Amino acid sequence: MKRMIVAVAAIVFIAGCAANANNNVNRNETSINKMENNNKEKKVMKTIMLTKEDFLKKVVDYEKDSENWNYLGDKPALIDFYAPWCGPCRSLAPVLEELAAEYDGEIYIYKVNTDEEQELAAVFGIRSIPTLVFAPMKGDPRIAQGALPKAQLKKMIDEVLLNK
Repeated sequence: MKRMIVAVAAIVFIAGCAANANNNVNRNETSINKMENNNKEKKVMKTIMLTKEDFLKKVVDYEKDSENWNYLGDKPALIDFYAPWCGPCRSLAPVLEELAAEYDGEIYIYKVNTDEEQELAAVFGIRSIPTLVFAPMKGDPRIAQGALPKAQLKKMIDEVLLNK
């Protein structure tokens, strides 16, 4: 009889451990899923990569009118001409992401990879990277070169693009 009680207790104990382990696995999977979702949310980029085709549709169609700047967007834009190997470009990238989030709905922040879009770089005379083009809704664009500090970028966005 004692052996039977010990055997039943052992079975109950093992079943309880198995259920607890399964519960922990489910909790861990839930935690992992939450972390993955949080990481996905954090990695959402607000800057927009442009190819030549996108540029011609969203910014300026320089093939139709190479003499005039006729901005095609519905919001002002900041265009970052960069290269992935460029140190100052890499240091500027997270600042532009922050600005894209801060100015979400007010401006576009575009990125043009000069290694992949060499024609765009040539057409706009990009000789140094990063080169930033501030494209207001009306008027000519303004150009700035180098990895500017966030405060200076905000000031230029407010003055040149948003007329604040």
